[in-house]
Amino acid sequence: MGFSTTAIHAGNEPDASTGSVSVPIYQTSTYAQDGLGKHKGYEYARTQNPTRSALEKNISALEGAKFGFAFASGMSATDATLKLVKAGDHVILGNNTYGGTFRLFDRILTNYGIEFDLVDTTDVHNVEQAFRENTKMVFVETPTNPVMSLTDLEAVSSLAHTQGAIVVCDNTFMSPYLQRPLELGVDVVVHSTTKYLNGHSDSVGGFVALNDERHAEWIGFVQNSVGAILSPFDSFMVLRGTKTLAVRMDRHNENGQAVANFLVEHPKVEKVYYPGLVSHPQHELAKRQQKGFGGMVSFETGSLENAKSVLESVKVFTLAESLGGVESLISHPATMTHAAVPYETRQELGITDGLVRVSVGIEDIEDLISDLDQALD
Repeated sequence: MGFSTTAIHAGNEPDASTGSVSVPIYQTSTYAQDGLGKHKGYEYARTQNPTRSALEKNISALEGAKFGFAFASGMSATDATLKLVKAGDHVILGNNTYGGTFRLFDRILTNYGIEFDLVDTTDVHNVEQAFRENTKMVFVETPTNPVMSLTDLEAVSSLAHTQGAIVVCDNTFMSPYLQRPLELGVDVVVHSTTKYLNGHSDSVGGFVALNDERHAEWIGFVQNSVGAILSPFDSFMVLRGTKTLAVRMDRHNENGQAVANFLVEHPKVEKVYYPGLVSHPQHELAKRQQKGFGGMVSFETGSLENAKSVLESVKVFTLAESLGGVESLISHPATMTHAAVPYETRQELGITDGLVRVSVGIEDIEDLISDLDQALD
């Protein structure tokens, strides 16, 4: 089946008891059993829930994964994935990663004996040089948040596997519609379903997709043991969202390219970060490993004062954290999403006080460009 057909039908079989074409919200904490050891496949809602199971089947199909697990947030999904390594293990972490991911490594995981190095994964040779005898995982985002740099997933996966390490890719910015990391050799894909998968800014969740049965058994064990599960209602909301993922991503992609093209020509914008621009240093890689370039665009205004002026002058864009919703959002990475990253590191990565990030929604493009134009002026 094609992507859109899969998005609409995988995990969404009509309800057997009523014929409902939407998977019901099974809002229950437990399930009646016919006798000791006799049940209908469901015992306790932390362990199994039919609505969550439907979503897990749906997103797994979209990622081309055999196994999938829905979590309470993108960070809980990332945290569960990091439990594939243990004390004494070393992780290569992309140096431009979401601030919450950096905080998880820097402030929490290091307390439990997990070692990590921040590495510029845009060059596979940097990754190769960073390997140690105890390196067990390479964790990357591509494109990165917020400067939109890319990692060659096929090259890094091939390298890591020769070293006995697994590769994890945060695919939140692209969604499985625009990028399929497992097909490029990646071992584990993580998502914040809060973003494009849900698409309507009304649910928080996370997801882990993978093909290795042994690793899947452990992720499932962690999900049940820790209990950071996605609720039935949120599972229902994300299932609602994935049905329109393809059509939404096409529009995000179209509008994102148009906004980037506009910003490149604007005299008050010093630099634009968007893989769909020919000027992007990894444009050819983006064309090769992505189906499109997405709706995330960042641009440099030159100073905190300029950025503040833009952020507080927009009328259609909403000043808010998060991304991937149908509505356009605008944010200031240095003080919002990446505030946990040390100042010096932010400067090295290009996350300056003048950097502005926009999540381009699916509104009329003329309105979005007009809004940015008046805010910049």
